[in-house]
Amino acid sequence: MYNDGVLSRGEMMDSFMSWKTGKKRQGQIVKAPASPAQARGQLAEEHAAAWLMAHGLKILARNVHCRGGELDLVCLEGNILVFVEVRLRTNPRFGCAAESITPTKRRRIIFAAKWWLLRAGRAHQDRPCRFDAVLFDNGPVSEPQWIRSAFESA
Repeated sequence: MYNDGVLSRGEMMDSFMSWKTGKKRQGQIVKAPASPAQARGQLAEEHAAAWLMAHGLKILARNVHCRGGELDLVCLEGNILVFVEVRLRTNPRFGCAAESITPTKRRRIIFAAKWWLLRAGRAHQDRPCRFDAVLFDNGPVSEPQWIRSAFESA
């Protein structure tokens, strides 16, 4: 089939609508498959969520993204809102999982938590908040280490 580089009106509208809405007319845009590292990270987050639920926390949100940061898990423990950072290390050569939560990473988590509280988490704005970490130092299926109040927001 010959293509002279000019789109027909229908092709042009399809292209515009997929750009504007993120969807094609006939179906969804397919995301690229996760890399092996991303797949391990997702597995660690799923394991952490299940582990926290088994310890009495209620999961409110997962993988909250904003321009300045990301929240892995947002949970509720009693009346306390808990923002959980899940960290995975499979190789000790680069340090342990706890060491990977740098001051910059903390600032980004705090920023994302404030962003979430102003939007989807408005109903929880008056609750006390805590920042926890769930750490996996020997792969995503190892026993996690849960550090409550891993860092402060102020």
